[in-house]
Amino acid sequence: MARRRSTAELLDAADSAGTAIQAKDREAEARAELEQSRSSVLPLGKILDRNSDTRGLSSQHVSDLAESIAVLSLLEPLVVDRRGKLLAGAHRKAAVFVLKEANPAAYAKHFSNDLVPVRVVDFDAEENPDLALQIEVTENEKRRDYTPGEVRALAERLRDAGYADVKGRPAKDKKALRPALEVIIGKSIRTVRRYLNTEIEESVTDVRLSEREDNSAVITSLRRLQTELNRWQKAYPETEAPELQMVSKDVTRLLKRVETALRKARN
Repeated sequence: MARRRSTAELLDAADSAGTAIQAKDREAEARAELEQSRSSVLPLGKILDRNSDTRGLSSQHVSDLAESIAVLSLLEPLVVDRRGKLLAGAHRKAAVFVLKEANPAAYAKHFSNDLVPVRVVDFDAEENPDLALQIEVTENEKRRDYTPGEVRALAERLRDAGYADVKGRPAKDKKALRPALEVIIGKSIRTVRRYLNTEIEESVTDVRLSEREDNSAVITSLRRLQTELNRWQKAYPETEAPELQMVSKDVTRLLKRVETALRKARN
């Protein structure tokens, strides 16, 4: 017979479920703000840094991005608030600065009149720092999903610019193609290799299978959350405690959201 969990354990589980619900609500709000954002351009010097960064910049990543931007331009715009404060894209912004200093000709070609593509989210990051943080996380996770055909087209442009698709270290006058594509499209080397080795456009089924591979960690996390929420409901199905009644309703709603997300991830 399964051990009945103590009230303290149940309260901890309820608190965790409530936190998960709040996190999902914040994520949904951030996604809605991003979807309503508008495309624009700003002078590079007018794009303001955040007061603090949630993660440090990798100099190698910045350098790799600068090299790819010199060939392909900026494929994903920076994200700023209504005052021009950077919300997402710190590595991209740093790479544009590096390009401006190291390769003025390429910079002038891609950023005419010193203007950089941005997406403007209509709120003030200083007035709502929690939303600013969530938008950063959401935008960084929600990378554009390039099709195999698009990846191969990018690869051709990189090859024309001197990138080499070879095993091991390329010659001194060449740069490695696959690591560059990994940085650009935000996919693993394994996924890049699969895209490049596909001679014809993948079928919808194949694309969905690849998306499942890329989403495996998300699916695993959702299943764990589903298990914990089901365990909580089974251990305390009919609560009379006022402080838990509302939580019980939230748990039921969150379970439905998790089940919907799992169905979409599997399809």
